[in-house]
Amino acid sequence: MSKSNHNWQSTNFWSLAGLLLGAFIVLLPLFVVFLTSFAPPGNLEVLPKNNWSLANYRDAWQRGKFLLAFANSTLVAIAVTAFQIVTSALAGYALARLKFRGRQALLLFVLATLVIPFQLLVIPIFLVLKWGHLINTYGALILPTAVNGFGIFLLRQYFQTIPVELEEAAAIDGANRLQILWQVMLPLARPALVTLFLFTFIGEWNDLFKPLVFTTRPELRTVQLALAEFQEQFTNNWPLMMAAVTIATVPVMLLFLIGQRQFIRGIATTGVKS
Repeated sequence: MSKSNHNWQSTNFWSLAGLLLGAFIVLLPLFVVFLTSFAPPGNLEVLPKNNWSLANYRDAWQRGKFLLAFANSTLVAIAVTAFQIVTSALAGYALARLKFRGRQALLLFVLATLVIPFQLLVIPIFLVLKWGHLINTYGALILPTAVNGFGIFLLRQYFQTIPVELEEAAAIDGANRLQILWQVMLPLARPALVTLFLFTFIGEWNDLFKPLVFTTRPELRTVQLALAEFQEQFTNNWPLMMAAVTIATVPVMLLFLIGQRQFIRGIATTGVKS
């Protein structure tokens, strides 16, 4: 075996060992949460030794009133994701392909929004929502994040990896800009769209700040707000609380597992020009 092959195998071994160690560190807390959720009701043990039970999931679902919270979180996450995909596709395509004065300045402005924490803008956003009579409505949960600089930049970078010749061929066939975007660019940008979808949906599903600040009506409770209230009520009941955490976590984990291949492809190819 040559020295170069030996070094290559050694590097692969340590890389694999590092990845396995990282996966173990990340998954261990989730594994503990999952096992604890099956402990008998009222058991104070963190990890159950016997008598595993599904009663905690039934009790957590009923006591936390998660059905309405799931419906609200799903509605808000889908609406925000749809808005961001549309606005990011339009703005990203314009910044990637259209030539106009001030394009670079506009791109810098979009990037600048990424470094401004949402919490810093909460007062002006609250005042605007109050002026528009949107406090305690679904609009207060959807509109503040309907446009996102990350999505615009992500799709702009991905659109730049698509050969211009494809657009020129479509233009020769008589397609206008919107038709080129819809029929040529977006199908080719599916990995980036899936990446944006996962980032946005999971971010909205896990968001506690907006429901906490902009709503007070119980019928507008989202999953994270219901989980926070549930935690306050059952602080000492670890199995019941871990069951509630699992209920709130499993949907986004399944969603990520379904779209992980496109997600990895979208991240890997974004910004790499052909």
